[in-house]
Amino acid sequence: MALWVDKYRPRDFPKLTFHKEQAEQLISLVSTSDFPHLLFCGPSGAGKRTRIHCLLKKLYGKGVENVHVEEIPFTVPSGKKLQIHSVNSNYHIELTPSDVGIYDRVIVQEVVKTMAQVEQLNRTAQKAFKVVVLMEAENLSREAQQSLRRTMEKYAGTCKIVLCCESASRVIDPLRSRCMLIRVAAPSDAEMRACIEFVRERT
Repeated sequence: MALWVDKYRPRDFPKLTFHKEQAEQLISLVSTSDFPHLLFCGPSGAGKRTRIHCLLKKLYGKGVENVHVEEIPFTVPSGKKLQIHSVNSNYHIELTPSDVGIYDRVIVQEVVKTMAQVEQLNRTAQKAFKVVVLMEAENLSREAQQSLRRTMEKYAGTCKIVLCCESASRVIDPLRSRCMLIRVAAPSDAEMRACIEFVRERT
């Protein structure tokens, strides 16, 4: 049985129940010719991931919902082999590099490089670039963040980075300055009650 949080999670911007003005701003980003790297920041449960998924769908259409889970193998310079959990579509990849601890720098470099160099398969896609979503960005090591800054500059034309974190202060300034900051505040009590009522009416 699906959890309510998954079953009733909004899949499109018009279905979001709060921060609607912010949703309109995100929609307007899709039509820009120079789509930026993004940094979503806010408390747990505020709806950061939901908004990221809505943004991806607005960028690429329903095809972005055809995802598969994959354990990606990596070999670090020392020869050690490891894996990282990821969620992928033809248009994006979502993962948490800090899950591999001190090896997060290698993961960041390889994933962004791979995504940037693989040609967009869908010629009818609205955007030519792909997206790498990095969760818990504030937990990335300083080395990984510095590496990401350099990598995102190199592949900016073919790969956009979306960072998701609770505390933007733990993301280094050079990385923050290269992203558009999207602050997602926690919903008010009234907004939470409205959301619960919405779900209750459908159960």
